[in-house]
Amino acid sequence: MNLSNLSFFYGESVYVDAMGTIIFRQEGHKFDGSLLHDFDLIILIVHEQEDKPLIVEHTMAGELRCQVLHVNLGSLRRWLVAGEKGDLVKCFMEGEIVHDPYARLAQLRQDFIEFRQPLRDRKMLYEFSHFLWMYVEAKRYIQEGFYTDAYHSVLNSLKHWAKIELIEQKVLPEKAVWEQVRGLNTAIHKLYEELTQSTETLAQRVELVMLACEFSVMSKMAECTVLLLNILRSRPKPWSVEELVHHPELDMISNKLPLVLRTLVNRSLVRETAVWSEGASYGNQGIRYSAE
Repeated sequence: MNLSNLSFFYGESVYVDAMGTIIFRQEGHKFDGSLLHDFDLIILIVHEQEDKPLIVEHTMAGELRCQVLHVNLGSLRRWLVAGEKGDLVKCFMEGEIVHDPYARLAQLRQDFIEFRQPLRDRKMLYEFSHFLWMYVEAKRYIQEGFYTDAYHSVLNSLKHWAKIELIEQKVLPEKAVWEQVRGLNTAIHKLYEELTQSTETLAQRVELVMLACEFSVMSKMAECTVLLLNILRSRPKPWSVEELVHHPELDMISNKLPLVLRTLVNRSLVRETAVWSEGASYGNQGIRYSAE
C-alpha cells in the first residue's frame, strides 16, 4: 500500500470522529529499544474528545509495519508545553499532515515552530511552577540537613530557570538546555558551573544558588505568571482553587497550582478573600482568589 492510499485510509475513510491525522515515515529504521522506532510508519490520529485515552494499534499495510496512535488534542498540547513524549512530538512536527479539514493541526504546528503567544505564556508558567516546586523542595531538604538531596533539587530548579531565560528571549527550550544557554552569557550558566564545579563545600554551593534563586527568579514572578494573573482578572468574581485547577488553560500545572497561588498571595500579586458559603459553619469559610 503506497502512502497516498494510506493517507486516504487513515485520513478520511476511518475514524470519522478524528480532527486530523499525521503520518510519519521512518527511513532506514532499526530497533533500538524504543517502541516507536520499530515501525515503518507512525500514524498519529488526533481526536477532539478530551477524555479519550492514548490508544495504540499495531497493523500491517502491505509490507509496512504501522503503529497507530490515538491521542486527544489536550494531551498533545500538554506534551508540547511540557516538552514530554519527545518521540510523539517528533512525529507531530515532522510527519505529513494527511487529514486536517480545519487546518487546526497545521496551525498548532506553526505556533510551536514560531513559538508564538499564547504558547510562550503557557510554557513560561509551566516552567516557573516546576522551578518553584523544586526550589521549595530544596529548602525543605536544607532545613533537615539533607544537602545531597537539596543539591539534586537545586540542579533541577536551575534547569527550569534556564528554560525561563530562554523563553524570555523567545527561544523554545530543547532537551539540551545547557547547550542552548551556554552561548547566551547569562547568569544562569555561571550559577550552574558554580553549583557543579566549585571547590566550595556542597552546603555552601547549594545555599549560594538558593540565594540567587530567591533574588533573581522571584523578582520575575509577575512576568512568569502572566497567564494565571490574566485568568484571575478575566472576571469580577474571585476564583476558587477548584475552578482554577480545572481551568483548561491551567491543566498542565494543576498539581502545582496551589503552591503557585499561595506564593503569589505571599508576594501580594494575588489577593485572597474569605467567602461564606450557604450552610457553612464557623471556621469553614472558603478562600477565593483575584488579581488587579
